[in-house]
Amino acid sequence: MLNSYTAIDFETAQGKRWSICQVGLVRVENQIITEQLSILVQPPDNYYWNNFIDIHGISPEQTADAPTFDKIWHQIEPFIKNQNVVAHNGFAFDFHCLKQTLDFYEISTPEFTGHCTYRIFGDNLASLCNQYKINLNHHDALSDARACAQLFNLHLNKNLNFNGIR
Repeated sequence: MLNSYTAIDFETAQGKRWSICQVGLVRVENQIITEQLSILVQPPDNYYWNNFIDIHGISPEQTADAPTFDKIWHQIEPFIKNQNVVAHNGFAFDFHCLKQTLDFYEISTPEFTGHCTYRIFGDNLASLCNQYKINLNHHDALSDARACAQLFNLHLNKNLNFNGIR
């Protein structure tokens, strides 16, 4: 059974996956959140598309003095390297963001085992949070990562109960 994992979420400044402007990270040990991290990141050239600002509310003014991703990677890497990593829509978005951003900064991508709550539940994050009464400030990376962690815990508990282990 998975007894520890990291839930992640990224917000991007524009259509390029390497334009991360916020990182949300939630560490879970034995189904209990033990650490949470939210970091604003300056995307390359601090360049944003207006429609992305409209989605997440993060602007170039907010990240003008923020560190670039390569400067914060040392904080994030221990939560990802050789870990179980969960993201909502991870295989279509978040895991690509991570890889492409690391490639952009010429940093090697660590090994990790990816899990996707979208693939598990088959619905969007907002609908699932409404259905399961999970608080969500959608498109805030930490809130999205926290919601993803809660959904993954529900999945783990359902499988435990289904298998008669609990």
